[in-house]
Amino acid sequence: MTPHHLAARFVGADAVRDEIAARAADTADHAAPTRRAVEAHHPRRLDLLVDRVVDETPSTRTFRLRRPDGADLPPFLAGQYVGVFADGTNRPYAISSSPADLRHYDLTVRRVPGGRISNHLLDTLAAGRAVTTTGPQGTFHHNPLFHGEDVVFLAGGSGVVPATSMIREIADRGLGRRFHLLYGSRSLDDILFRAELDALAADHPHIRVHHVLQHPDPRWSGPTGLLTAELVTELAGPLDGRMVYVCGPQALYPYALGQLTERLGHPRRRIRFEANGAPADPTAQRHWPDGTDPAREVTVATRGTAFLTRRGRPLLDALEDAGVRPESACRSGECGLCRIRVLKGEAHHAEEARLRLSDQDSGYAHACVAYPLTDVELDV
Repeated sequence: MTPHHLAARFVGADAVRDEIAARAADTADHAAPTRRAVEAHHPRRLDLLVDRVVDETPSTRTFRLRRPDGADLPPFLAGQYVGVFADGTNRPYAISSSPADLRHYDLTVRRVPGGRISNHLLDTLAAGRAVTTTGPQGTFHHNPLFHGEDVVFLAGGSGVVPATSMIREIADRGLGRRFHLLYGSRSLDDILFRAELDALAADHPHIRVHHVLQHPDPRWSGPTGLLTAELVTELAGPLDGRMVYVCGPQALYPYALGQLTERLGHPRRRIRFEANGAPADPTAQRHWPDGTDPAREVTVATRGTAFLTRRGRPLLDALEDAGVRPESACRSGECGLCRIRVLKGEAHHAEEARLRLSDQDSGYAHACVAYPLTDVELDV
């Protein structure tokens, strides 16, 4: 062993070095316990079974997933999601069950017209079927240090799923957090978890739930219309710096942002949005390059293969259909797990992309919200 250049400065260095040299070789794998702990709490994949299927509404079902051996699942924070693998791709679905019970994850899936995975799951998944998911992920969860203990949640449609997990946790753990849910639905038949949410609100003074129907209904005497600034104030009272969560269809986000910031003067830093997929039409965003036809095909080259895809299609979707499947999770530009490098050509990012400061200089892109404007060569 070559002596360290500073060893001579220490009294007794020779004796210490001799003692170390005389020790028996340590062949133990000291990293193994750490690897096991990481895998237990943050697994890349979970092989699960569908234990039960519950029809929630005509368009929505809850799938209860368990481990085949019945062991507890990894812990998660209310509001997080898992990615579900199916049909050669994956999609994130929020966990609707409470993190207080790790015997199962409940995933509540609503049918999306033309949706590739939601329709696949609702049409094919039944009790006893095997399902592969990621471990729990996502940043859309309550942080008491930054969010406080008095929050408002604006939910639209299936955006109530993470809110339900948060409410169930408050009830299960007896938390003192004040939680006010304003839940907009198209019709009475579309309301998810209505009976349970109303019962939890009745039993827990810190939980308040208001349903709002978009369309009038003779069976409904409650508020109708959109979640306007006036309605938010009427139902939730003055926001006074409370943290506001927003989750729902993509159209809800710019609308809610305008109502909260422009109409109510609520600070943007006190509003949290759940990432919810790539934009339905990237060309509708203001920074889409003028004169760039989204239907025109360009060539994507990577891993010794090349294929054609439309400019207006996310690179991640195109890669998966070509058999190249980068790791991915949120599919909303936020997590960065699908990060790839553009070696040649030009890719455009949707507004949803949360790029690192160095990504533009080094050529990295979030494939789920990146669109090839020219022929591109990728390092995937």
